[in-house]
Amino acid sequence: MKKVNVGLIGFGTIGSGVVKVLQERKSLLKDLTGVDIELKYVCDKDLSSDRGVRVGRRLLITDVDKILKDPDIDIVVELIGGIHPAKEIILSALKKGKDVVTANKALLAREGDIIFDSAGKFKREVRFEASVGGGIPIIKALREGLVSNKISEIYGIINGTCNYILSRMSDERCDYKVALKAAQKMGVAEADPKLDVSGADSAHKLILLAGLSFGVFAKPEQVYCEGILDIEPRDIAYAKEMGYAIKLLAITKRSRGEIELRVHPTLVPDWHLLADVKGVYNAIYVKGDLVGETLFYGEGAGKFPTASAVVSDIVDLAGCHARGSGHPVMDSCFPPSGTSRRNDIVLKIKKIGDIKTKYYIRFSALDKPGVLAKISGILGKNDISIANVTQKEERVAGAAPVVVMTHEATESKMRNALRLIDRLPAIKRKSVAIRIESLLGGPAK
Repeated sequence: MKKVNVGLIGFGTIGSGVVKVLQERKSLLKDLTGVDIELKYVCDKDLSSDRGVRVGRRLLITDVDKILKDPDIDIVVELIGGIHPAKEIILSALKKGKDVVTANKALLAREGDIIFDSAGKFKREVRFEASVGGGIPIIKALREGLVSNKISEIYGIINGTCNYILSRMSDERCDYKVALKAAQKMGVAEADPKLDVSGADSAHKLILLAGLSFGVFAKPEQVYCEGILDIEPRDIAYAKEMGYAIKLLAITKRSRGEIELRVHPTLVPDWHLLADVKGVYNAIYVKGDLVGETLFYGEGAGKFPTASAVVSDIVDLAGCHARGSGHPVMDSCFPPSGTSRRNDIVLKIKKIGDIKTKYYIRFSALDKPGVLAKISGILGKNDISIANVTQKEERVAGAAPVVVMTHEATESKMRNALRLIDRLPAIKRKSVAIRIESLLGGPAK
């Protein structure tokens, strides 16, 4: 029976989960795959803290080079996170003829072109199932199960922290700060939650999904990103009254030689399955020309869901080593910048100002004659058509909330209209605009 040796770098929450799975299910994996997956080294700076899993002392090391220079190590698992030294570790492992498994979405989003080019150069493989959606096998689905499909659009709830906060705000009608504190108390949010609540974490994951789906590698600065800090309980309540839920969506669409890449709070129709995704759960909606509409749902983070994805990648690579069949050509999912290996067509990233969506807008306006006429006049001059208008009874500092739902409008024109409207003396607070996605499918769940 073929033995495949694994060196794991990073013995934190996820790393300890991977070690536990590989140890406790070693016989099961051997029976199922016919491969003896041997954990040879576990490397970390801290070897004294209790991880809840027993590891033989001979396996525990602090020197990364012992793994990288060992000719018997077939697979290197990088779970330290961050950009440096993770980038250098992965590049060194590839150069030395080792395959790599990582959960490092930030690194792949920023340096993926370099890493995947290096993998191709040295004929090695980089696997990253755990980088998006935790235990949800979305990477494998896009790389293999849906490989013959022409993907047209993806909508993802891919940050459990944000989804938990928005769910709590919706269910308990509490504000953002209260929901964030609850998330931190439960361990759902970090002490510094900026990466999550700003939308940046979702943007990193979206880059990977878009690269797999459209063969275009983007950089984080090319993704329009808007977080959840400005969402208020009343916006969630008003949206619910009109049949919508507010979710932080990561969206990528393809049309006419361009793709959209954007992360922002979005009104989702309450009949759609995405509207029912609660708490820390993730869900990714994918539409392909052959398969139609699909939805992938599950825990998007956590010790064992993520460890499950890491081990899946290890098993896949171990099988390649055991069969001596080489490696699939799927490192091509991240081509050099500006090209697409999926169809040899250069797909441009659409500017956010050119995107068209429907909008929910909340104005804080004095209840005076002619105010609505001025607002609608400015919207009309910017080619923005109103679908309906509702004036709420409540008053805040003498101003009444006016909620407007629009038909599809161009983002740049909407921004110009809001800038002009907010200058009106009758508007007392900066107006709130949230994009609406109609999505596909019907109202029956």
